[in-house]
Amino acid sequence: MKFGGTSMAGTERIRRVAGIVRAQASRGDEVAVVVSAMAGETDRLVGFCREANALHDPAEYDVVVSSGEQVTSGLLALTLQSLGCKARSWLGWQVPVKTIEAHSKARIETIDAPGMLAGMESGEIAIVPGFQGISPEGRVTTLGRGGSDTSAVAVAAAVGADRCDIYTDVDGVYTTDPRIVARARKLKAVTYEEMLELASVGAKVLQTRSVGLAMKSGVRIQVLSSFIGEDAAPADELPGTLIVSEEEMNELVEKGEMERQLVTGIAHDKNEAKIILTRVPDKPGAVADIFTPLADASINVDMIIQNVGRDKGETDVTFTVPQSDLARAQALLEDRRSEIGFNRIITDSQIAKISVVGVGMKSHAGVASTMFRSLSDRGINIQAISTSEIKVSVMIDEDETELAVRVLHTAYGLDAAD
Repeated sequence: MKFGGTSMAGTERIRRVAGIVRAQASRGDEVAVVVSAMAGETDRLVGFCREANALHDPAEYDVVVSSGEQVTSGLLALTLQSLGCKARSWLGWQVPVKTIEAHSKARIETIDAPGMLAGMESGEIAIVPGFQGISPEGRVTTLGRGGSDTSAVAVAAAVGADRCDIYTDVDGVYTTDPRIVARARKLKAVTYEEMLELASVGAKVLQTRSVGLAMKSGVRIQVLSSFIGEDAAPADELPGTLIVSEEEMNELVEKGEMERQLVTGIAHDKNEAKIILTRVPDKPGAVADIFTPLADASINVDMIIQNVGRDKGETDVTFTVPQSDLARAQALLEDRRSEIGFNRIITDSQIAKISVVGVGMKSHAGVASTMFRSLSDRGINIQAISTSEIKVSVMIDEDETELAVRVLHTAYGLDAAD
């Protein structure tokens, strides 16, 4: 069971979480719980680090920012004990959660959990702070933002859990953002592939790395809400959204528990920015000269368009980067203007990416044409397109985002019935 920052924001909410955990344990399950820091706490701790030293040592930074989860793991253990449960906290170095790579963005390599498993077998509820681990040198490490979801999936894999329930402030995965489309529907199940695509194109329910790890490890995830009453259905009765393999999804469809949808969901992302380089030499190696320095600076490039070459052996190259990386990308390219040989940089941060995702696209034609026709009928101009086997994404003006999402949700028959 994993609980996020909003679920752990204060002693009252921690008491509510303790009640949910106790109810699950009372059904005879061995339970491990992964917790995030209280909402806003990590930002507060990051602020302290910046005030102390703008050029902070990453190892000491990790010591500070990992403390938020240490507090909530101890408080949840204390609260469970007050309710008559056996519970103890297991910090990252105590489990241990062994990590590799850099501080503040470490990756979990292995989790050695025999001690924790022995406690669970004896009826003890294990509380593990998310987001943290230990380096080969014995230093505290953190996994980067959203790392608690990854911790939860890794712990679930390490203990051989039947399921990893991720409790959050929403009650499942919807066909799109219910704040934009009132008739959005909660999905009973989504495949790992679909959730990976949805998470990567703007759906905020789960962190991409956690879904990738679940897919690799075969961990079944359920997303559900922690803001539930005492009389709510238990998690075992599947009130949330299951994230499973395509094989299990096919089994659910065959049993009649799920309908097979051509399109699973519509996602949007306003955190993209467009860069156009004009009059780039149309020759071998020119595109590599643009994107290699961006890759070396860890700037992710998404959509890429190379226009038809001009008469003078020149072309325009358009691509998108995260908005937060726009200034850095622009400066990097300006520094290499003579090396790349472009004329001008044109940027636009008032864009959005709209994506249609569904594993059903693998076997059905016409998904992209429906998207393009529906947007065209409403006068929405497409500036760029990218595709994968189960996704079609388009770039449009940011101020048309909500209209585009509503139009596509209806066009693919995803609106809930009245």
